[in-house]
Amino acid sequence: MLVVGDANPDLVLRGDVVPRFGQAEQLLDDAALLIGGSAAITAHGFARLGRPVSLLAAVGCDGLAAPMLAELTAAGVRLCVVERATEPTGLTVVLSRVADRAMLTRPGAIPTLTGAEVRQAAAGIPDLGHVHVASLFLQPSLTTELPGVLEDLRAGGVTVSLDTNDDPRGTWRGVAELLPHVDVLLPNESEAVALARTITGRAIGEAAAAARELAGYGVLVAVKRGARGALAVTADGTVRSVDAVPCEPVDTTGAGDTFDAAFLDGWLAGKPLDECLRRGVAAGTAAVTAVGGTAGQPSAGELDRQTRERP
Repeated sequence: MLVVGDANPDLVLRGDVVPRFGQAEQLLDDAALLIGGSAAITAHGFARLGRPVSLLAAVGCDGLAAPMLAELTAAGVRLCVVERATEPTGLTVVLSRVADRAMLTRPGAIPTLTGAEVRQAAAGIPDLGHVHVASLFLQPSLTTELPGVLEDLRAGGVTVSLDTNDDPRGTWRGVAELLPHVDVLLPNESEAVALARTITGRAIGEAAAAARELAGYGVLVAVKRGARGALAVTADGTVRSVDAVPCEPVDTTGAGDTFDAAFLDGWLAGKPLDECLRRGVAAGTAAVTAVGGTAGQPSAGELDRQTRERP
């Protein structure tokens, strides 16, 4: 398993986090510098589930990434990290308000990853079976190279999943070229709607309809719906859905990335689609009960128990 994308520390701020300019000083309840980046959090989630995983990302040489990389290594993630002497490590400030959050990201080295580096990392993993790509729109140069890279990987028997995450520029371009080379697409509701609108050129206002449009391109689409659970649409139009697990959220950072790891872990193991969705929702629910993207991620045993206990 190879996860490709972003690895940047998250500075998670909690409490009175809505900025007020005019030199107003606000007091926070909590601040923590944690593992961040969709790819890094997803890779950590795979490691927690006991699946061998490597992470490819670009960081700076400024030392900011070192504690995060050490934590990933300790968790069992094999690092294929490249350092950029001329770019700082990416950084995200998360303004967390329990059930919602805002994010301010300095891309730094994140957009510098290349297709050649993806090929090199993939070639260095014996018996590579799956590649997961995260935070696509933070890496516009890589996006243009990925169709050829993923086509070659799939020709060699590798399956591919993609979580684009949000597009800060609002263009949502480049995914249509990737879909023929993707097996599983993992958007949230707003991302599914934006992707379907951009690819089809039509206004699509509802996530289930958007997922059906996207699945029509031959890809399994699993949509994260937050407090409404999750749904999936297969390439042949089959629709499955599961409800959310009731909980009291603490911080939603990384919940979608944790869903990705648990859903894909089940899918790669050949589990039924309903069970993959239940596992994804259970893992995402566990993630929101702790601060940051990785602290609440379940182990394989915990996830099995949580899934069995669902009504």
